[in-house]
Amino acid sequence: MDKPKINISFTLIAAVVGFMIAIQFQTVKKPVERDTRDVWQLREALLKEKELQSNLLNEIRSNEEKLSAYESKRKQSKEQTLRETLDELKMEAGLTEVTGPGITLMIEPIVEDIKLGYPVTKVVSPELLKRLVNELNMYEAKYVAIDGQRIINTTVIRDINRETKIDGHSIRSLPIEVNVGVDSINTAEKLSNRMKVSKSRDEFFTESLRLNVSEANPNVSIPAYDNPIRIKYMEPIKEGGGS
Repeated sequence: MDKPKINISFTLIAAVVGFMIAIQFQTVKKPVERDTRDVWQLREALLKEKELQSNLLNEIRSNEEKLSAYESKRKQSKEQTLRETLDELKMEAGLTEVTGPGITLMIEPIVEDIKLGYPVTKVVSPELLKRLVNELNMYEAKYVAIDGQRIINTTVIRDINRETKIDGHSIRSLPIEVNVGVDSINTAEKLSNRMKVSKSRDEFFTESLRLNVSEANPNVSIPAYDNPIRIKYMEPIKEGGGS
């Protein structure tokens, strides 16, 4: 073997051995770090971890209580909303007594006709009452009661055996009191002024009846509708939205 080739081989072997020695030296110089804490230090670290865990659990419990309280308030709010809605619907349907601003109308026979000996009208026709109610509604009346009978959307005013009836209630004698409720005292004043010059007064006069109109009153009582309400063509929706 040639001398130059021997030198090259020797040089490569020496380089590899030197590299390996260098790696071993680095390994010895930087040993793997070990936890050198004593038992008390470990216990202290464990206590800190337990304290942190306890704080986290308390925070979770507090948030759960807040969520539970919020859910309870939300349910109560729903129930309150349903109650308020039910009360509003009852009021709109005429199932609750109402006291507020309004006027009072009095239907009575004309005294002059009585003195002159003319036949006295003892009955008010259903047509007159219907026209009166329509005119009151046209002038923003919200609640109407005739002879103590609440008028609602389903009320029937008709003649049965020559007797005027309102939902089965017979109107047999005069005078007849008509109570009318509105939204505000200003509306009551306007209603009073309009009814004093209304067409209804002329129509009642032609039937020998007088329609007296009161001034606006802040406390007019309208009774609740006390007859059963019959609902046709309606049925409750099944749970889940099905019909």
